[in-house]
Amino acid sequence: MKDGRLRVVDVAATAGISTQQVRNYLDEGVLPPVERTPSGYRVLTVGHVRALAVLRRMAEGHGWARTREVMVAVHRGDLAAALTALDAGHAELDRERTEIRRVLGAFETVVVSPPVVVPAPRRGARIGEVADLVGVRTSLLRLWEERGLLRPAREPGTSYRLYDAAELRAAQVVALLRRGGYPFEIVTAVLDEMRTSGRPQRVHAELARREQDLHRRSLRRLRASATLYDYLAEIGLAGSGLPG
Repeated sequence: MKDGRLRVVDVAATAGISTQQVRNYLDEGVLPPVERTPSGYRVLTVGHVRALAVLRRMAEGHGWARTREVMVAVHRGDLAAALTALDAGHAELDRERTEIRRVLGAFETVVVSPPVVVPAPRRGARIGEVADLVGVRTSLLRLWEERGLLRPAREPGTSYRLYDAAELRAAQVVALLRRGGYPFEIVTAVLDEMRTSGRPQRVHAELARREQDLHRRSLRRLRASATLYDYLAEIGLAGSGLPG
């Protein structure tokens, strides 16, 4: 350091990255603009070291694509654009959290009030039999099939729909959740998970695990946003969007 000036290699060493990576960050605008010496060398400062630390913390919490969008906006002084990108990231987590909780609620419905297990005939149950067992019209079963919720086989020669035990249970699950007011996208998510993971209890546990993972991601994003706020205050942008 000389007169508070740093070389690219000095800044790179603080983060354990290559000098080329620092140059890329400068060219992309995710680090503050630099001055150059008369001979063309970049002049960096401790401010670039600080910005690099913020950049890395932001990437941990928000991912690189959104971090790039935010930091470029910050370094061109566009606070509104930076905040818009941040808000979009937090909103994504909120939507994901809401979705997980809705699917968890649907699985709790299935676990607490499971469908009555009715063995399907050896040849498979036809659509009228399934309608009677589930308590819905055949037209509704056809609608659920059109939406991809049910996947009955077809009888050779006649092409009649045949529901094996798994599809009969799926029809019962769909009926149970639709009576509970769950929208088709949630019913689809439940069925997809059940077909992939097996029993509802196992799926419920997996969704609970995903919710915990979401909590961790949310905390990382919150920490990154707090780090960014401190940085905005340091460079004089934190108060630019506030009244008075």
